[in-house]
Formats: sequence, C-alpha cells, structure tokens
Amino acid sequence: MHATRLAGLLAFIGLSLGSAPLQAQTAAAQPIRLGIIFPLTGGSADMGNSALIGAQVAVSEINQVGGYLGRPLELVVRDDEANNDIGLKHAQDLVLKEKVVATIGFCNSGVAMRALDVFQNNQHPLIVPCATGTAITAKYPAAQSFIFRTAAPDQYQTQFLVDEVVKRGLTKVALLVDTSGYGDAGLKDLEAALGRAGLKPQAVVRFKVGVKSLEEEMKELRNSGADSLIGWTVGPEQGVLSAARVAAGWKVPQFGPWGLSHASAFNSSGGKVEGAMMVQTVLPNIFLERNSTFLRNYSKVKKEQPIGSMMSAAQTYDAVNLLVRAMFDSRGDFSGPAMKKALENPSGIYRGVVTTYDRPFSDKDHDAISLNMLWLGTWRNQERGYYYKEDEKRATVIRRKQ
Repeated sequence: MHATRLAGLLAFIGLSLGSAPLQAQTAAAQPIRLGIIFPLTGGSADMGNSALIGAQVAVSEINQVGGYLGRPLELVVRDDEANNDIGLKHAQDLVLKEKVVATIGFCNSGVAMRALDVFQNNQHPLIVPCATGTAITAKYPAAQSFIFRTAAPDQYQTQFLVDEVVKRGLTKVALLVDTSGYGDAGLKDLEAALGRAGLKPQAVVRFKVGVKSLEEEMKELRNSGADSLIGWTVGPEQGVLSAARVAAGWKVPQFGPWGLSHASAFNSSGGKVEGAMMVQTVLPNIFLERNSTFLRNYSKVKKEQPIGSMMSAAQTYDAVNLLVRAMFDSRGDFSGPAMKKALENPSGIYRGVVTTYDRPFSDKDHDAISLNMLWLGTWRNQERGYYYKEDEKRATVIRRKQ
C-alpha cells in the first residue's frame, strides 16, 4: 500500500485523532502487537519466509504513516518448523502469554488444524494467509468462528484444475499424491471434483513426503494410459515429481496446486518444472501498479530470484492490511468479538495486491478467495507467469469475490 493511500485511511473510515476512543489516544506510545507463526526453517521455509517478508513490508508501510493512531505495529514472530506440536505451542504462547491482538499464521494445513482450537476457544482472531486445507475454515460455523483466511481453499483449487482438464478434453487423469494429511484431504477434494465432472482417476499412486525420486511411480502412471497428470504435494516434492516426469519422457500436461509455484519446486526439480501448470491467486504483473510496487518493496527486504512464494507474501501483506482496517472499524475495541465483527463488516473496500476486497469475510463465509478469482499459472523462463498470455492483461479487470 502506498503511504498516500494509507494516510487517507482515517478519513475514509471516518476516524480522526479527535474522534478516536480515549484508550487509543492515551495508549499512543504503546505498540500494537500482532502474532506471526510461519515455518521459517525446514522444507516449507520458502512459504514461511516469503510470508514473513509480506508482513514486514505491510507493517513498515503502515508505521511510516503513523500506524494505528500513532501506535506502531509490532510483529511477534514464531517459527513452527512445519511441525504440528511446535505450531500448537507457539499458538498457546502468543494467545495466552504474549496476548497479541490478533495472529496471522500457518502455511501447513496440518499445523493449522492442530492449533485452531487455541484461537477459537479464546475468541482470538486468526487470519491464515497460506495454508489451504478445506477443513481449516470449515471446522467451525462462520457465524461463531474466529478463523479467517486469505488463501485459496483446496476445494476451489481442485475444482479449478479439474475444470481446466475438462476444458482441454482430457478424460484419463492420473493422480500422484503424497501420504500426508494435506495429501489425504487433497485426494478427497480431487476425487470429488472429478466425480462432479463425471470422471474417475485413471490411476492413483501415493508417496511419502521427503522422497528424492519418483521415477518408478511415474513409470507406473505413464503405463496406466493416462492423458494428464495432477500432482498433489508440497513444494520440494512438486520438484521431485516434475523431474521424474521429464526423466520418464512422459509428455502429458502436468497440473498442480499452488505449491508447484514455490521456489523450492523449481530448485528441487533443477528447473524441470518448466511448462507445468498450477493454481494461482496472484502472479507478477507489470500492468498492475499495486502488484509491481509490492514486488519492488519486497526486493528491498530480500533479493531473490525467483521469490520463495509470491502468493504467500502477497496474501500475508493483504491480511495485515485487512486487520488494520478492522482495528479502525472496531474503533479501538481490540477484543476478539469486536475484531471478528469488524472483519465481517468492513466499512469500505481495500485495494490489495491479490485483489480488491469489497467484503472478503461475512458471518457466513470466512474465505476471502472464491473460485472465480483463480488464475492458471506456469513456469516460463525460470519465472512464474500466466499460462494464457491474454490473462496478464485481463487481470487489470479485478476479479472480486463471488
């Protein structure tokens, strides 16, 4: 967000220092602390570190124009190491001990699911910017839930991929899926989406996370007579999968969820993800000013090519800004119920990096991303891009939540 746009936020929402709650004025020097829980080490670190940078960019911009009525934002950062037990421990620490105002966190669905009760039972707002498991926002009814998300749920990603398969006239889809909880849930969503299209998988092969080769599994799928491949796993293993397809000489279209777009997928494949297709909420786009500005500000914090996970960074950046708007809408009442109500009833739109958010959340739906907002991305010349080149210009017409 530009400083000029954020500086106009007070007037936009209808608040000023003169009309602010007394407690906000008297606490002007005290920082507002936001919890952050991401995998900063381990196999999911590309997601986690990119997400952290997205949060840091947002907080820096907000603090440059005064934070919340003179109170700076402060991030209280924890590394969950993509470990369920560690993630739970950090959730308890941030909510019960550190008593942060709200938390933004989780890139791994299993880690998120293990910790959700901590936030729900303590009426503590959590925005999940990366983890995509369908169950995360389905565990509690939205009307009672304190769990929100700015990432695309797997039920939408799987439907998007199956729709693309059908559009191409492909009917014999092979599924290569890991045996993690993420893989189990993804397989269920994939089979449901295929069923709605009147299709069944041509073949299903499972594998353990951490494998270094999938060449035998790929040969089995190739011999099944499949005409397309959907690989469902996390970043590093997406790279192993892609390298195995190339090594097998199997030239069928390869599809995957957003994890196929992570730098770890590119690196572990030795660049053999080239041409593979994946679900995206946002891609580098020179035609979108907010998009290109965000990427420039990201590069000021860390220069990397390709970025670990642009989606993680952008979705987290937007999550921070949505939280700040909720703080203004709640007029200084940072209690969980007040923040929940503010998130569900925004007073105005927010023009973010991923999209323009009109009413991203409601008391009936806590997912900010809907199926119509997704793009088909691909790896092209060692960078992520739109698979359909015309989509790059179509993206200037903002796809809002339906």
